[in-house]
Amino acid sequence: MLLTITTTRSPATDLGWLLHKHPDKVQSFDLTFGQAHVFYSEATDERCTAALLLDVDAVGLARQRRNAGNEMLAQYVNDRPYAASSFLSVALSQVFGSALNGSCKLKPELAETPLPLVARLTALPCRRGGERFLRSLFEPLGYAITATRHPLDTSFPEWGESPYFTVELSATIRLAELLSHLYVLVPVLDDEKHYWVSTDEVDKLLRHGDGWLNAHPEKEQIAARYLKRQGKLVKSALGALAVDEATDPDEAAAAQDLAEERLESRVSLHERRLATVLAALQASGAKRVLDLGCGEGKLLRLLAADPQFTEVVGVDVSVRALEIARQRLDRQRLPDNLSGRVKLLHGALTYRDARIEGFDAAAIVEVIEHLDPPRLGAFERVLFGCAKPGVVILTTPNREYNVRFENLPAGKFRHSDHRFEWTRAEFATWCEGVCTAHGYAVRIDPLGDADAEVGTPSQMAVFTREDRTR
Repeated sequence: MLLTITTTRSPATDLGWLLHKHPDKVQSFDLTFGQAHVFYSEATDERCTAALLLDVDAVGLARQRRNAGNEMLAQYVNDRPYAASSFLSVALSQVFGSALNGSCKLKPELAETPLPLVARLTALPCRRGGERFLRSLFEPLGYAITATRHPLDTSFPEWGESPYFTVELSATIRLAELLSHLYVLVPVLDDEKHYWVSTDEVDKLLRHGDGWLNAHPEKEQIAARYLKRQGKLVKSALGALAVDEATDPDEAAAAQDLAEERLESRVSLHERRLATVLAALQASGAKRVLDLGCGEGKLLRLLAADPQFTEVVGVDVSVRALEIARQRLDRQRLPDNLSGRVKLLHGALTYRDARIEGFDAAAIVEVIEHLDPPRLGAFERVLFGCAKPGVVILTTPNREYNVRFENLPAGKFRHSDHRFEWTRAEFATWCEGVCTAHGYAVRIDPLGDADAEVGTPSQMAVFTREDRTR
């Protein structure tokens, strides 16, 4: 069984740091079911591909089993040495354990950076549901998918198609997220976990599904297949994942946020937006940074991993979102010299707050469009008139681009809680008014791939206080 992971982010050989495996070496690891081999088929600054090859000892596995009965022959003649299965999950946790957990001590900021990644599985079984089910698992997570189905036997085409696919998954995503998705979803597709499933597997499912499984449209099927349809375990997992949108507005808002991310995933916008904002903050030279409207902490995690930022403060009106942000930061396992620099504050952006005054920079990522238009004046006074950060980086959707989202009805906003969405001209006019009133200069950058007619999906303004530019 072969898994390859490719990146084209220069220097692409940084993939070796993330995987903790040197590109110049071939390494082998003993596993209970055989051996795993890690090597690089290419390693240049422009492109790097790491390969994980599993050599499953089918004979050894058969000898470990007793009382096989009528299944004796099937133990020796099967697809386990070749098809991606729960063996891959075990290998990922044992061979790429640090990468799976999002840990990279020497380059922690790299572990939190979304990278252009392509994962290729040479023989992925889709036993129930076929390609349709494959896509229903990965597409909601933002992947572009190429799936090539294999015939049962090329010499006998009349036998029809096999359940095996060669699959490529492409996305701009953190490596840890990619590995977590593979860890959970490959056994779900194979639907034949090779070991006994107990309560420990519920914990593994919840841990590796953190941040994405809760709102996945196929979470019931994922839990049922991952846990081999053991009713009590499945019920326990789904209970832990349950979201009561009717009674918890914070959880409902989180689900709406995910829906917006899925909508934009076709243009790989969400992760690119965070990476672009991070780069702008790094270029500003800021050391003390605010993340206003930080939500569940996705940008905070990137900021926390970068030693350039000596103080990072996240502010949000949602107590639940702040709790989730804290949990995710706690799981980030930063080195001692980078931990303890992040603070979370409960607060609203339309009321003056002395705690956020005097910072070098502030980021407001996809937040302003959630404010009622009559409250924009208060937001401007609080941020630009009172807090007065040296640099303000603000992103907001470009309404003109909405016609390019096939699943978005005409006249609808991308998020059900958006109070407005500006055109490029409207955004520029608002930015100019802010600069005139509060002594800032502004640069507006497109964000995302440009369309000749409607521009880019989003837009970013970089405000710089005029006394800082002199």
